[in-house]
Amino acid sequence: MAEEETNNTLLNSLALALVEYPRASLQELSCAVGVSKATLYRFCRTRENLIERLLQRSIEAYQEAIRDADLDTAEPREGIRKLLENYYANKELTIFIIQYWQPALAESGACVETQGILDKFFLRGQQEGVFRIDISSVAMTECCQGLFSALIDAELRGRVPRIKVIDIIETMLLEGVCTQSYKAP
Repeated sequence: MAEEETNNTLLNSLALALVEYPRASLQELSCAVGVSKATLYRFCRTRENLIERLLQRSIEAYQEAIRDADLDTAEPREGIRKLLENYYANKELTIFIIQYWQPALAESGACVETQGILDKFFLRGQQEGVFRIDISSVAMTECCQGLFSALIDAELRGRVPRIKVIDIIETMLLEGVCTQSYKAP
């Protein structure tokens, strides 16, 4: 487990380094993250291999974040908070995905499954009367993912303070989907 955590920490650092230095060689990336060139070459032999590995790790991290939020049983408001905290733990991968997104990723089985879990969570929240019903659960999933990506990008650019990111996303999402704040047109 310690080796896996070390690898994930290195991958997160490399994800951010690739965003900050998009044309960097492996040697330049190794300097940017503070590991030797030999260590990085043992980890990933080519830049393309590194990008593939980061894309795969990004998908895995999202799956883990969703699984660890216990969205099947969590009270909807608590589930949102835990999900955002879990996503935030690997925010570097979100930043990486924003820059290195490939349309084929959205069609991968893992992404479709992940979206389905979120759709079911939001639907359950609607059925329990916590989330408004005039916005589909699918749209809520997209809003959640979109808000997270947008605010993480804004944090990176210095437009949103790091300490407030999760609170802002949670407020924006819940104030927009909770039945208590909804006013009929």
